[in-house]
Amino acid sequence: MPRQATLSGMPAPEIVLVRHGETEWTVSERHTGRTDVPLTENGRTQAKALGARLTERSFGRVLASPLVRARDTCELAGFAARAELRDDLMEIDYGDAEGRTTVQMREDVPGWTAWSHGAPGGESLAEVGVRVRPLLDELRAAEGDVAVFAHGHVLRVLAAGWIGLGPDFGSRLRLDTGSLSVLGWEREWEVLRGWNA
Repeated sequence: MPRQATLSGMPAPEIVLVRHGETEWTVSERHTGRTDVPLTENGRTQAKALGARLTERSFGRVLASPLVRARDTCELAGFAARAELRDDLMEIDYGDAEGRTTVQMREDVPGWTAWSHGAPGGESLAEVGVRVRPLLDELRAAEGDVAVFAHGHVLRVLAAGWIGLGPDFGSRLRLDTGSLSVLGWEREWEVLRGWNA
């Protein structure tokens, strides 16, 4: 996909969202918020493959969640030396849902999802939206491309905010482990340039 130019004719910076590689909890579909679950061997392979896919880009900044699955993905992709660890990129605090599957949560609350019902005892989507708002402002002002290594739900909230939508719109943005997505511009408008590749 060709790079969008700004109105001045200069290439517009892009934000590359990198979801961490696979973990045992992602395989078993357990909600993984603040628990420091390591990458599986497959997750490590995914992270190395991400590095190969990112070598064609030059990043002005690299940001990463301090949780081990994101940090290790960043390191295995070859960007650890430049990474700025950011607490605002930590995954949603799932509270009582931490370590549980959606099926298990629905035994107590029929129809439960983190998007529709929130995380009892944890963070609300609105709170996550507030948490990432200053980061969005920072990314919009970036002078070069930025790589962001983080987690599924927080990256989905970040992307929704990028295009001017509320945090709950993230429910419509599936994001697989080991995937790349690109936030960018079309003239003065923030857009999704690529998703879940």
